[in-house]
Parts: sequence; structure tokens; C-alpha cells
Amino acid sequence: MIESKILQKFSRKEKIIWGITSLGGAMISGVYGALLQYFYQVYLSLGASWIGLAAILYAIWNAINDPLFGFWSDKTRSLKGRRIPFMKYSAPFLGLSFILIWLVPTGFDEFGVFIWMLIMMLLYDTFYTIIFLVYSALLPELSEDENERGTLQSYASVLQLVGMVLGLLLPGFLRPGEGQTSLIPLYIGITIIGIIGALCILFTSYTVKERPEFTQVDEPLGFIDSIKYTFKSKGFLILTAANFMSIFMQQILIGQMFYLADYVLRMPSEILFIFVILGLLAGIAVVNIVAGKIGVAKTNQLFLIIACVPLFSIMVSDGIIIYILLIIAGFGLSGPLVLTNVLYAQVADEDETKSGVRREAAFFGVNALFTKPAQSIALGLGAWLLEISGFITPEIGQPIVLDQPDSVLFAIKILIGLIPGIAVLLGAIILIWYPLKGDYLKTIKEKTLEMHKEKESKLRQLK
Repeated sequence: MIESKILQKFSRKEKIIWGITSLGGAMISGVYGALLQYFYQVYLSLGASWIGLAAILYAIWNAINDPLFGFWSDKTRSLKGRRIPFMKYSAPFLGLSFILIWLVPTGFDEFGVFIWMLIMMLLYDTFYTIIFLVYSALLPELSEDENERGTLQSYASVLQLVGMVLGLLLPGFLRPGEGQTSLIPLYIGITIIGIIGALCILFTSYTVKERPEFTQVDEPLGFIDSIKYTFKSKGFLILTAANFMSIFMQQILIGQMFYLADYVLRMPSEILFIFVILGLLAGIAVVNIVAGKIGVAKTNQLFLIIACVPLFSIMVSDGIIIYILLIIAGFGLSGPLVLTNVLYAQVADEDETKSGVRREAAFFGVNALFTKPAQSIALGLGAWLLEISGFITPEIGQPIVLDQPDSVLFAIKILIGLIPGIAVLLGAIILIWYPLKGDYLKTIKEKTLEMHKEKESKLRQLK
């Protein structure tokens, strides 16, 4: 069992167990992020207006559910914990709702396809939100040591990349190629991914043990007070603005990879994903080392700047140059991948010194209130920009149309290069005002450790 105590050091086995949930979640979210727009626009011929409407309604639900689930988790005082039970009981429903997204009944007209897409997106997002909201909130509670937090997140990030490889490459192998129309192999592969992803989450949930002092000693804040403390945190507001840019960039970049592969480069999509992942792996190997020398916030800024340069360059590049640019972009994108949750842990530490309680889920929930719409904007923007550029949508059941107008090819480069490049650069600029750095951050760490020693003492008295 993984049991955390103050400044505990975790074994490699424990870090791998922690990251297994990231593996399962990435398999599922990788398929969802990369294939959703393409599947409904190309294979089911759903119009961009319907996809955009689904994205808007999806964003509204996201704006409601994350803060509510975050507050619910923080307020839970079950002896079984306030994080793990949510993961355990939601995992099977995540796998099922993910599988159903793609199993659209035959015979539906365009409106029926839209309704199916919308309902399944909302169900999928509900269970995905619950699981990864509490999973993210659990990381800062496992240890106060920033190096341990960073290392746990690095293991999770590596396993997340493994999950992304499986989640992105398998559909690439199984989806219909040129001249093919059958979706049955894709359906089989997606079903397997949904089942394995859910089992990975269950494995971690039955192994990790929460720290009871945060459930049994802390007195949860009321909803209004929780909201007040959340929005009083300057660090949280600045970090969330920067994270919005990162989420938007990731979603639009991943969502356009199949278009780049099929229409611009005319090559298997899995090769493009491999180039990005190679860069991410290289970045993950060094990002914590750099963070140990110059700090977490500055390291995140540096890696975002590294990412924006190759993304801008994709606009005016062709052929093999794009592959090299994707590797460099992947290297830079490892910064937010590894360090974002560590930065939110700093925000939660500072808040605890002011509110007296651990409220990670409230921060991750309100963060999602602002950042989840970035996914919807990316989905709707991609479909809309391609449609107005003249994208030729194939008829249902017909092979995909590979010969697109030059205007479409240029739009794809804008979507995968210029737009995410701007978002990344804005994220790096926003972090200039992030306050948790230097001596002030050290003071927060010292106060947090003292508070946790007192809470452990109170827990022993209660027992």
C-alpha cells in the first residue's frame, strides 16, 4: 500500500503504481482528443455547425460540473477517504461511456448523430472529470516535498505518454485507410482501450492510501467561503490563465494531427505522433533537473517558449522539416505536462496557510471551470475553420477524400502551428506575474510543514 507521511520518499514501485492511472486515462483521452472531431466530421459527415453546437453545450456542462465535484470531494469526510472512492466507483462508467461515444447506431439522421454525440460526450466528461479531478488533488497530499511531487508527476507523465502512444497509434492502425470504409476494426480497438483504461484506474485506486488527517482533522469550508478563498489566490488566477493556454494548445494540436497526416503530409498518423512523443520523452527526462536549478515556474516558462518557436515555423514548412519541428515542440510541451500540477500544489500549500484546510479539489475544479472550455473552443474552431476553407466532407460510408484544396491545407497548418504557437507564447508571458517563487515560496513550505505536524498530532489524539 502506498501510504504517505510528511516528506516521505516513495520507491520506484510506488511511483509506477501512482502513474498507472495516468496510463489508463491517457489511453482513453488520447483517442478522444485526437479522433472525436475527425470521426464525426469525416466518417459520419456531421456538419461543423452541429459539432460547434455540441462543443458549446459541452463547455457549459464543464463549467458547472468541475467546481461542484471539487467541492464535493473536499467536503467528504468518509473513513474510506475523500479522493480514492470517487476514482474507484467512477472508473467502470468512464470506460463504458467512452466506448459508447463511437458506437453510434446506424440509421440516425444528422440530428440523431448530433444528439448521440452530445449525450455521450457529457457522460464521458462527467466520469473523466470526477476521476482526474480527485487524482490531481491527491498528488499534493501525498508529500510536501516538492522533489517528490515532481518525481511522482514525472512517472505519471511517462506512463501518460505510453498511454497516449497506445491511445493514438492503435486507432491510427485500425481506422479505415484510403479506399476502405469498414469501421469494425476501429470499434474493436476502442472497446479494448476503454476496458484496459478503466482497469488501470481501478488498480491505482485499490493500492493508494490517503492521509487521514486531511479528512478527519480538517473542518471543510462552506461553499461560499471556499469560493472566496479560491478567487483571493493571485497565484491560482495567474496559473489558471496560463493553463487555459496550455490546454487549448494541446487540444487543438492533437485534434488536427490526423488532418495533417492525411491531407498535408500524406503519411500514417502514427508516425507524426511518435515524433511528438519522442520530444516529450526527452523533455520529461530533464524538466525536473532544470526545475531544481531555476524553480518550477521559471522552468515552465522556459519550456513554453521553446515550444512556441517550432509551432510558428510549421506554418511555412513542408516535408521532413515538419517532423523535426514536431520533436522540438514536443520537448517544450513537456514543461506544462510535468509541472502544471506541481504549481497547483504550491497554490494549495499557500491557501492552506490562510484557510487552515487542504482544498486541492476546489482549486482543480475551479481551474477546470475556466480551462475545460478551451477544449470546446479548440473542437469548434477546428471544425469551423476547415469548413470555411473549403474542406470536402465525404459521404457516409464512402472513402475519405484525400485531395483537398490548397486553402484547406493552409488552414490545417494554421490550426496545428500558428494558433497553438500563439497560445503557448501567451501562457509563458502570463506566468511572469506568478507570485510563488523564491523566499516567499520557502516561507510557505515551512508554514505548511508545521501545520501538517500539528494535524498529525491531532489525529493521534483522536485515535
